[in-house]
Amino acid sequence: MKIVRLATLFAAIIAIAACSPPKKDGVPVVGFIDAFEDATISQAKTGFIDALKQNGFSEEKGNITIKYNNAQGSIPTLTQIVNQFVSDKVDLLATSTTLATVAAIQKTKTIPIFQMVSPTPERMKVADASGKGPANLFGTMEDLNYIDTSFALIPKLLKPKSGQITVGMIYNQSEPQSADALQRIQTLAGKMNIKVVALPLNSSADAQLVTQSLLSKGIDAFFANPDNTVFAAFETILKSCNDKNIPIFTSEAGLVQRGAVAAFGADIYQWGYQSGLQAAQYLKMHKTDGLKLEMVKVRKHVYNPAAVKKYNITIPAGFETVK
Repeated sequence: MKIVRLATLFAAIIAIAACSPPKKDGVPVVGFIDAFEDATISQAKTGFIDALKQNGFSEEKGNITIKYNNAQGSIPTLTQIVNQFVSDKVDLLATSTTLATVAAIQKTKTIPIFQMVSPTPERMKVADASGKGPANLFGTMEDLNYIDTSFALIPKLLKPKSGQITVGMIYNQSEPQSADALQRIQTLAGKMNIKVVALPLNSSADAQLVTQSLLSKGIDAFFANPDNTVFAAFETILKSCNDKNIPIFTSEAGLVQRGAVAAFGADIYQWGYQSGLQAAQYLKMHKTDGLKLEMVKVRKHVYNPAAVKKYNITIPAGFETVK
């Protein structure tokens, strides 16, 4: 096992080195960091790069270099990636998901960071005493208000087996946004006469065991909390829930695409695109004047036709079929 771990670490170091070609004179370099591999989250990178292209910056034109690396869920690897980009003196950092954003904030105060799929500085615990985030932090953020609307979909679309709807959740104790979301939902559920049963999941490797334990508690629905562990383990969670005929609701449009019933949430591609527009503006001006963290702008009511059919759920007007 030790040999395997050493081999994995060595491979990660080689990969980081391979993604660090010498900087070409006059060509700006973007260091793009993904915290983990995920089909939904990867849409943010696509949106970010598309925004750069539509503003004249592309590797095909030779006027930008994009160094991409994925930490594959490993904190040590994530730290190495950020350190390498800072050492390379990239022109800007693009960070996808909270872990990548926080790691970048910890390592540089001067290189502009354009975050995506990340919450407010306050929720990431990186705000100062006045509530402001780091001066070099830009891009697009999200708060918890949209979760209220997403969770409120459940009693509108689902009839309880008994008099009270019971919703199951999994949360990651080590992720501030996950714990904050759970607390928010528990408060909201109390006002809506909904019972919430929540179990901790700190590793996607334990997803099947924890999900099955949750399903044994008589839940009517599963709410997919917005955290990295749920994203990484979603297919495992989905299979277990589908086997027991328990529908999944969520606040993330990307998870609806992967099999959840419905959501009101940010379009991950557009989230990355919005941050990419800011990065393009910085590359044009060579300064951050006028740039600041923005709330994500594109949120949608979406549903998955196959999941809706499986659970015989009637979707109201105003919802889009997920693409």
